[in-house]
Amino acid sequence: MTNTPIILVPGFWLGAWAWDEVAGLLRADGHNVTALTLPGLESADADRSSITLSDHVDAIAEAVKAAGRPVVLAVHSGTGFSGYVASDRVPEQIAAMVYVDTAPGIPPLDPDFEGAEKPMSWEELSAEENLDGLSEEQLETFRQRAVPEPGGVMRDAVELTNDARLDIPSTLICTGYSSQEYKEAMGEGYAWLAGLKEVRNITWVDLPTSHWPMWSRPKELAEIIGDVAKAHASEDG
Repeated sequence: MTNTPIILVPGFWLGAWAWDEVAGLLRADGHNVTALTLPGLESADADRSSITLSDHVDAIAEAVKAAGRPVVLAVHSGTGFSGYVASDRVPEQIAAMVYVDTAPGIPPLDPDFEGAEKPMSWEELSAEENLDGLSEEQLETFRQRAVPEPGGVMRDAVELTNDARLDIPSTLICTGYSSQEYKEAMGEGYAWLAGLKEVRNITWVDLPTSHWPMWSRPKELAEIIGDVAKAHASEDG
C-alpha cells in the first residue's frame, strides 16, 4: 500500500524552500512529497502586479491533479484561503486537508488592500505572531528570503460553490495559538477562520510552538502530516 501523496504549500512571503526540512523528513519515511512555490513568490524580482488569488488556487489545484491520486494538502498561514478554495475546486482529488496554524479561510483576506504587493514587515510580524522556538539563524534566513505577497491575493474574493469540500477530513495543527483559542475566536468574524463554521470533519491537534512550526518543530510537524497520509492510504491506495 502506498501512502497518500502529500502537497505542502507555504504561507505568505515564502517559497517551497520553507518546507525543506519537513519534506526531507517525510521523504525519508517513504512519503511522496511536493512542495510548492506559488505564482509571484519565485523571487523578489518576480512581477506580482497581475497575480490574483485565483492564480494561487489554480496552481494548487493543478499540483493536486498532477499527483494522479487523492492527496493530503497541507497549507500554512495565509494559504488557508487559497488551499480552502482549491478544496472547493477539486474536492474529489483531496483525501485530507491539513491546516498548519491556519484554518479554512473564506476570501477576501483584506478587501481594502490597495497595493500591488505586501512586503513582509518584520516589526509587524514580530509583534503579532508567535516566534517561540525559532533560532536567530532561522529568523535571519526568513528576513533575507521573504518575498512580497501579491496584492491581489490579499483582496480578491472567490466564490465557493462545491459543498463536497465540506466533508473533506481536515486536521488543524494549532501552534501559535491553542485549539481552544481557535475555537473561541471562531465567532469573532475573522475571514481566515470563516470556513470552520461550515466544514464538517475537523481533527484538532495542539503543537505549541511558533507560527512557523516547519522550522521550530519540524520533526513533530512531519510526524503529524505523515500520520494523516498513512491514515488515508488504505482508502486511496
